[in-house]
Amino acid sequence: MSDALAVVEQQFVAYNQHDLEKFAANFSESFIAWRMPATEPSIQGKQQLIDFYAEHRFNNPALRAELISRTVLGNKVFDLEKIHGLSEQPIDSVAVFEVNNGLIDRAWFYFA
Repeated sequence: MSDALAVVEQQFVAYNQHDLEKFAANFSESFIAWRMPATEPSIQGKQQLIDFYAEHRFNNPALRAELISRTVLGNKVFDLEKIHGLSEQPIDSVAVFEVNNGLIDRAWFYFA
């Protein structure tokens, strides 16, 4: 298993367990995320990631991600997911994770 795949799988499992400590351990201190088509980041830095997931995701017991497919291309991992618990119907999503030095350093999220 590639390093990129391993760290993305670890964060995916921790996400579904709502384990904030294990989840955050997979991200770099300089992590940046974009909710596309935004031109400005939605999250900058590991602490902002922790705060967002504590306040807006892991406090929702219905939240879970269903992995539909995963593709690895070098240090990037592309996950096609259905996100449950944020709305009445599951939300289709593509998450692109860039892994550097064994941690997720960048992410781009696309929603249907």
